[in-house]
Amino acid sequence: MAPTDSGVCADTDLARAQIKDATPVLPSGRAVALTLTALAMGGFAIGVTEFAAMSVLPDFARGLGVDEPTAGHAISAYAAGVVVGAPLLAVLGARVPRWLLLIVLMGLFAIGNGLSALSPTFEWMLVFRFLSGLPHGAYFGVAALVAASIVPREIRTRAVSTILMGLTIATVIGVPVATLLSQTWGWRSTFVIVSVLAVLTVVLVAAFAPRDAARPGAGALRELAALKNRQVWLTLGVSAIGFGGMFAVYAYLASTLREVTGVGPEVAAWVFAVFGVGMFTGNLLGAWAGDRFGFKAAAGLLIWSAIALALYPAASHSLWTLFPVVLAIGAGGGLGSILQTRLMDVAGEAQTLAAALNHSAFNTANALGPLLAGMAVASGLGWGATGWVAVGLTLGGLVIWALAAWDGRRTQP
Repeated sequence: MAPTDSGVCADTDLARAQIKDATPVLPSGRAVALTLTALAMGGFAIGVTEFAAMSVLPDFARGLGVDEPTAGHAISAYAAGVVVGAPLLAVLGARVPRWLLLIVLMGLFAIGNGLSALSPTFEWMLVFRFLSGLPHGAYFGVAALVAASIVPREIRTRAVSTILMGLTIATVIGVPVATLLSQTWGWRSTFVIVSVLAVLTVVLVAAFAPRDAARPGAGALRELAALKNRQVWLTLGVSAIGFGGMFAVYAYLASTLREVTGVGPEVAAWVFAVFGVGMFTGNLLGAWAGDRFGFKAAAGLLIWSAIALALYPAASHSLWTLFPVVLAIGAGGGLGSILQTRLMDVAGEAQTLAAALNHSAFNTANALGPLLAGMAVASGLGWGATGWVAVGLTLGGLVIWALAAWDGRRTQP
């Protein structure tokens, strides 16, 4: 029996050693904080360009000699760049170490926004906004994977939300400041600021991001495997349609404040700040709910958003009723980190492409919402129609969520 007992002990020790070796060694708390701060700075830069472009839309419409519904096409051009660039750059960069890929992506982002500030005509503005959007989705997707890899699994949604928190802080601070600066220095200053923030992100990521090696076996074919997964497509559908509601209202919020609420740009900056506070709060609560309830949390946020958006047309006639409704609409932005984590769960080995595609979907919403809302306004339905377009898109996202949840239960082994 002695040899047998010895063999059992040896096998047990070996198994324990293998389990210990399989457990990832996580960085210290200080290293995690510095890495997440660096990644969040990129989210802040992206948030300023994405949302401030909407808040200064009336300014660059006048500056480039187009009406406001036409100027909204610049928002859609940026979003189209994200939709195209996210999968393309994620696949092309699959063999590149993630820290280096983040630096390259943010460098491209800095160049695109610098060119946007120099746009001589609206046609060039469309081209440069498209170029600016190309690295957006891939940056967020890769940054989310880095954030999730340096913390325990049970808090990864909160780690991912830290990057999106940079975006939400941009809506609280960056967008109102950019809006005020555009009134003093002109709308071009907004894109100059974004370019500077992008360069700062490059420096921080180079200094603090973990020096990971390229993933073994990584490549285009493995990443493209995500496109065969029905759960990936359904999750992306929730983002592409469901988030469209928020953008349908936000893109024309400045115009609604002027034409319906009857307030000037100095008050509008405070309304955008309230929206940002809602996004910041929603991001924190959504991340907690995602870690606690998983994909079910997405349904709760979609229902919340549909109710808030339905109140928007009536609330827009008074500043005091508009404030709480805009706050509630912003809180619906907490959906982002939940869907990002969901994609990590269903994408298998194709993590980089799936994570980046979430931001393609997000910016499909960014293109679709303003496009449909602009069509409704141009047809004579009034600025309040943006709210009803938003409700329809949000409920559409809820339907796709239900299909995804049903399909996930049906295909579970």
